[in-house]
Amino acid sequence: MDKEIIAMLLAGGQGSRLGVLTDHIAKPAVEFGGKYRIIDFPLSNCINSKIDTVGVLTQYQPLVLNTHIGIGIPWDLDRIYGGVTVLPPYERSDQTEWYTGTANAVYQNLNYIEGYSPGYVAILSGDHIYKMDYGKMLDYHKEKGADVTIATMPVSMDEASRFGIMVTDSNGRVIEFQEKPDQPKSNLASMGIYIFSWKALKESLTILKEQSNCDFGKHVIPYCHEHGMNVFGFRFEGYWKDVGTLESYWQANMELIELIPIFNLYEEYWRTYTNTQNYEPHFLGENASSVESLISEGAEILGKVERSIIGPGVFVGANTIIRDSIIMRDCKIGSNVEIIKSILGEKCRIGNDSKIGVGEEAKSLLNPEIYTDGIAVIGCGATVPRKVTIGKNTVISGETMFGDYENGNLPSGGFLLKEGEVQ
Repeated sequence: MDKEIIAMLLAGGQGSRLGVLTDHIAKPAVEFGGKYRIIDFPLSNCINSKIDTVGVLTQYQPLVLNTHIGIGIPWDLDRIYGGVTVLPPYERSDQTEWYTGTANAVYQNLNYIEGYSPGYVAILSGDHIYKMDYGKMLDYHKEKGADVTIATMPVSMDEASRFGIMVTDSNGRVIEFQEKPDQPKSNLASMGIYIFSWKALKESLTILKEQSNCDFGKHVIPYCHEHGMNVFGFRFEGYWKDVGTLESYWQANMELIELIPIFNLYEEYWRTYTNTQNYEPHFLGENASSVESLISEGAEILGKVERSIIGPGVFVGANTIIRDSIIMRDCKIGSNVEIIKSILGEKCRIGNDSKIGVGEEAKSLLNPEIYTDGIAVIGCGATVPRKVTIGKNTVISGETMFGDYENGNLPSGGFLLKEGEVQ
């Protein structure tokens, strides 16, 4: 039985711009909004769009991601024919090759696609936050008689050089394509979401198979455009965010707790599904308080939480204050702690009487391009001892001891990177 459309979900990226948060897990597996992981959003889009066959292409640090996806039960993708299939690189009789680019990853799995003889193939990124009905995009693709349809959205001209930019005619046909241009001719940006007619995808990938680091934006889309294929842009009007930097990741999480959130997790008609563990109900102690925050199941709060995201299974001790921060699952935070504008990865341990994200701001000494906006970042599984003070734009990973801190302080812009392992 042939499938009308299947999806190939690219989830193998390291996400290095998220710094230590992706030392042990792939970017699509990073938590978002408390109980979710980033990959939940495109997976939920697929099943809500009635796409029931999804190949997930993994590579970098796949353990957490693979465990989370499992056999696809939360997304109703546990199907006998179709469903979700994790597709890592594999050894062949002639060679073994890592995925070297987004298009190369799909090319190495042409046999998987061929097995379903689809009419169309959706190429999706596993690291964006958005809600989108791919069915509407497919209808548009058919209506235009397109070989390739690219989801687009307008961005400011100041940001346009960060994206693939398209110039379209009045009918939506792409007449010029620029990949991250210095001088963009348009502000219509590619979202990295494509629908290909299967014949066009197979042809272009086969011809470009020898291309080094073959990528959809840099190689496949220009090839299709230059060789006379019908390439159209599909305008998307909803919320979409690339949470590829610590600043954008923090901001997107904070937008969830607005009185009227830009991105609404509570819509009945378009639900976001996830693989949830069986946590007990969350608990707020007698002297605890929560203001404009998301508190996930299993959290035990004895202190005060303000404008923050608290993941499942988090413990917050008495007289502790957490403000403008993201605390991921299973973190244990002691008493009399102050945490301001910080991101704590999964399973962190914070000792009593410590302060994180305080003081005057200074540039990161580790990487000022990644660690910015005054955010203190504690990597997954890290330990912070009691009675230390940690400044802004700081980075900590692994198990740190009091003696690692000069006079109990890590000034703003500083870093402590220790060997550590997340289970």
